[in-house]
Amino acid sequence: MSADQAVAAPSRAGSAGRAGRARRRDRLVYLRSHPILFTLLAATRRAPVRRIGRTVLVHGTRAYLDALTRIPLDRTAEGTTGGTARRLAEGGLLFDQEGTVHKGARRSLADDLGSAGVVRLRPVWTAVLDRRLAPLATGGTVDLVDITAELAGATTAALLDLDTDPLLLADAARHAAATGAGQHMPGPRRPGTARAARQAADALTDLVRGDPSGTGRAAMLAVAAINTTVAAIPRAAAWCADDDLWHWAADEATRPTLVAELLRVTAPTPLLPRVAAAPGTVDGCPVRAGDRLALIARHATDAHRTDPSCERPAPPQVAQLVFGAGPHACPGAALARAQLADTLAALAPYRPEVVRARVDRRAALPGWAVLTVRATR
Repeated sequence: MSADQAVAAPSRAGSAGRAGRARRRDRLVYLRSHPILFTLLAATRRAPVRRIGRTVLVHGTRAYLDALTRIPLDRTAEGTTGGTARRLAEGGLLFDQEGTVHKGARRSLADDLGSAGVVRLRPVWTAVLDRRLAPLATGGTVDLVDITAELAGATTAALLDLDTDPLLLADAARHAAATGAGQHMPGPRRPGTARAARQAADALTDLVRGDPSGTGRAAMLAVAAINTTVAAIPRAAAWCADDDLWHWAADEATRPTLVAELLRVTAPTPLLPRVAAAPGTVDGCPVRAGDRLALIARHATDAHRTDPSCERPAPPQVAQLVFGAGPHACPGAALARAQLADTLAALAPYRPEVVRARVDRRAALPGWAVLTVRATR
């Protein structure tokens, strides 16, 4: 298999036999949370790469991979992950670093979030699941967004060795991300947006000040880990409920594939903002130093067209792109997969259905503010 074949997007269409209820519901998180942005992205997605002024929109699978592996990126530019990190605290941050320092920091983080980290942290989130999902056994309802926020907050607190209330930490990280993202979204901005972002960042850094690795690194990890988890797990569970995928979630043999497919179609971080540090090409399109790159993971993984399937899953190289690629791959991928797998395994015996869903219009990442479910079994 050639390199081009290995990263080609899957050609299969969404399952014709399904009513599409899951996809219609999931699309609401885009249309109601960031309507201007995602309308623009949908209108331009037919071309794998499209330039609009100094911004290069990257939709295609090969183009997305090129942008992450062949273009030097400015880690500190405003509006990027590194720019957000600099607002959270000064100096020494994982996403600001260059060269061997950057590699060393990522290697240390990968150790914390890899297989050994999963073993250490799994009892933390499974304890939350056991306690918070218990009402399903007696006919009650539960809000998966609130449960996921506690799960993510507890895991992050344990990772950073913090004695902090999990829901308080989760709320602070979500608020910091939402106010920070609000400064860079297209459309009119509310007065006081910059001040609100600074105050939210200060509140988060105060909570994580006890982390020995430094408040900047801890705050950035909290923002990344909590926001992506709260965006991903409820959306994945809603898709299982609407598309009746619980039989795949209940089976240990198919659950890992289902997890990969659900993360692919939900693409918790659907757009990666980056800035080119040097000239290059993205799937044949010239890129200049200083150009802004909008990398649309949702389109690169074909999430907008193909439904999750354990019978005909996307190639692993494509599904993995929701976590980035090359030196810019997310070191928390294993942890994210384990948390989603354990949540689906805990829910599967109840075959939950969605009884209430409300989009979070202020979150940094598309997701639900409320997702209430109840058992059907």
